[in-house]
Amino acid sequence: MGHREDLLEGAKRCLLEKGFVRTTARDIVKESGTNLASIGYHYGSKDALLAQAYIALIESIGDAFDPVGDAGAASGGSLERFQEVWGNVIRTFPEARGVWLLSLEFVTHGDRLPGVRELVAKAQREGRAGLAAVLLDVDEDTLGDDVLDAEGRLYTTLLNGLMVQWLFDPESATDAAQLTEGLRRVMERADAAGDGAGGRAGGA
Repeated sequence: MGHREDLLEGAKRCLLEKGFVRTTARDIVKESGTNLASIGYHYGSKDALLAQAYIALIESIGDAFDPVGDAGAASGGSLERFQEVWGNVIRTFPEARGVWLLSLEFVTHGDRLPGVRELVAKAQREGRAGLAAVLLDVDEDTLGDDVLDAEGRLYTTLLNGLMVQWLFDPESATDAAQLTEGLRRVMERADAAGDGAGGRAGGA
C-alpha cells in the first residue's frame, strides 16, 4: 500500500481504539508508519482523513445489510424485505459495536469536531441512498430525490433510533420482527382511516 492507503487504515485503527476526540495526527502517523506531511498531502487535513476513515468503516458495515445471496430473499419494498434488512442491520450492532460507538460519539461530540462534522454531513445523502436502495432492492442511481427525502430519511431515522437502543440496552431493544409488526399495524390503521374518510365523503 502507498501512504494514502496506509494513512486511511491507520486512521481506522486509531478511531476504533481512541475515538474521534482523542485521536491526534501523531497517533495516525505512528499507527500508519507515515509522516505528518503525508496527511496534508493526501487528505488536506486530519479532520478530512478522520471523516474518510469513518465513512469507510460505516460502508464496510453497510455491505452486511443486503440480503443478496440469502435463500428466498424477499422482493424490494415488501414487509418481508423490510424485516430481512433490519434483521441484518441489527446483527451488526454487537458484531461491529466499536464502529457504532463511533457514530454515537460523533453525535454527542460533533460540536467539538467541526471539520469532521461538515464532511460527514455531506456524505449523509449517500448514506440515505444506500439504505433506501437495499430496502427497495434497486440500484442507487435509479432513486429520485423524492425517495431520498422521504423513504431515505425515514430509514436513517429508524437506523439511528435502533443504534441507540442496541448500544444502550440490548436486552430491551426493538428487534426486526417487532419493528415490522409495528409498521404493519401503522399501515393497516392508515388504510382503515383512508377507507373511513372515503366512505364519509361518499355519503355526504
